[in-house]
Amino acid sequence: MLRGQSRDHLAVLHIRLHCYFYLLSSMLDVGKWPVFALLPPEELRLIRQACVFGSAANEALYVTVNDEVFALGTNCSGCLGLGDLQSTIEPRRIDVLCGKKIVSLSYGTGPHVVIATADGEVYAWGHNGYSQLGNGTTNHGLTPALVSTNLLSKRVTEVACGSHHTIALTTDGEVYAWGYNNSGQVGSGSTANQPTPRRVSSCLQNKVVVNIACGQLCSMAVLDNGEIYGWGYNCNGQLGLGNNGNQQTPCRIAALQGVNIVQVACGYAHTLALTDEGFVYAWGANSYGQLGTGNKSNQALPTPINTDKERIVEVAACHTSHTSAAKTQSGQVLMWGQCRGQAVASPHLTHFSSTDDVFACFATPAVTWHLLSVDGDDYLTVAQSLKKEFDSPDISDLKFLVDGKCIHVHKALLKIRCEHFRTLLNETDQDAIEIHQFSYLVYRAFLEYLYTDTINLPPEDAIGLLDLATFYRETRLKRLCQETIKRGISEENAITLLSAAVKYEARDLEEFCFKFCVNHLTAVTQTQAFADMDHDLLKNFISKASRYGAFKN
Repeated sequence: MLRGQSRDHLAVLHIRLHCYFYLLSSMLDVGKWPVFALLPPEELRLIRQACVFGSAANEALYVTVNDEVFALGTNCSGCLGLGDLQSTIEPRRIDVLCGKKIVSLSYGTGPHVVIATADGEVYAWGHNGYSQLGNGTTNHGLTPALVSTNLLSKRVTEVACGSHHTIALTTDGEVYAWGYNNSGQVGSGSTANQPTPRRVSSCLQNKVVVNIACGQLCSMAVLDNGEIYGWGYNCNGQLGLGNNGNQQTPCRIAALQGVNIVQVACGYAHTLALTDEGFVYAWGANSYGQLGTGNKSNQALPTPINTDKERIVEVAACHTSHTSAAKTQSGQVLMWGQCRGQAVASPHLTHFSSTDDVFACFATPAVTWHLLSVDGDDYLTVAQSLKKEFDSPDISDLKFLVDGKCIHVHKALLKIRCEHFRTLLNETDQDAIEIHQFSYLVYRAFLEYLYTDTINLPPEDAIGLLDLATFYRETRLKRLCQETIKRGISEENAITLLSAAVKYEARDLEEFCFKFCVNHLTAVTQTQAFADMDHDLLKNFISKASRYGAFKN
């Protein structure tokens, strides 16, 4: 502590400084992209979603807190959707998209722009020289138009664009594709351009796709069983098939047999894949070190990337650049590949808190790799302030004693946030309550959740919080615990987490853990947790795994 300054004064100063810098960074999240540089702070604060695109990152769309959609920039090929070809330095509203609630957005090189709405509709506009707008013509689209052929009865949840082709994922796990097809990237079995949406079938028939991505001239799809398929241009090995031949229909990446993929991201001519255990594989072009292998040699087969044993929860790449990024479970952000003209051949730790920042500051062009979401000041002024007052003795009126340690809270907030505490605190006027049923770590995490709506625990500790959430009937907290456990599952802890899911009747988590155990059966059955498994649970596991087909030759 500094001389002459009380602990109270320092605490208040810390809160004020933190809020000031957090506010500043929140305002600058979109302002990091130069195309937004002329927007005043009061306008930036209204933005909730944004996308920067174009050959020089000189075009942008954004959605405000009122669900109004605006565009600004050079408007190449009418890609701003404003009904004309005029460039604009001032934001102009796209009336037809206002109130549509955009859930996914992607763009091509032309550029053309495609969105999916919360209602499952698809709109497209911009460059259309190769029918990438899916309307059956090659006329450029100056305003957003509904893509209807073969999609009217479908609900689309995700869209992805290559340079001049588009793919869309439906709630049924089906993939539709259209546009430029010189290398088979539409997956139709030919190289003829596809003027309207066509279902990609072949090897994907009767399969459920959960994630899609596009490189410049290729397409990738991840299935619900962890398999990954690719099709289209492959001269740099970006399909991961071990060869350099183009593919006109989806091909499974056999080299990843037994590896459960949960996310795929495509750069210009390279691919990144994230596994359910937090490992990253990369393949394809590598002239800028974008594979992160430590060299610049192309790889036609998936190659594991060294991330210093950090568990990865997100990978990022964009078909317009040779830059790669990843975020760890602890919140650190890594980058590699082409970074402002330099070739970074191995993952490099940054000071960023988001993969979006990597592309804003280092990619060429500095576009967004996906639809950017921005927290607003309304959240900051209420929730962030509450977060800072959690476990602060300055103005608290209640403390919990757990394992000999104090946790300082506010009665009014607990009554508002939790039915259990409303009942308890209406029956007592104590200013200190002892807790014996739960550990300090778990109970503190629970109380912090009531202040922040988030939890920050490793999966093994989240089991104890899941127990508490079940006991207090906190449905949302129970769901958050399950999500935390899913993200942290590994071969070593899978049986422990499965046992917890069964114990606390978390059915969705139980199914997730069971499938993970089956997908990694050999390794899981060699762990100590499996050896110590409860007899009844073991019996049920073997029976269910047998019905699942885990023991077939």
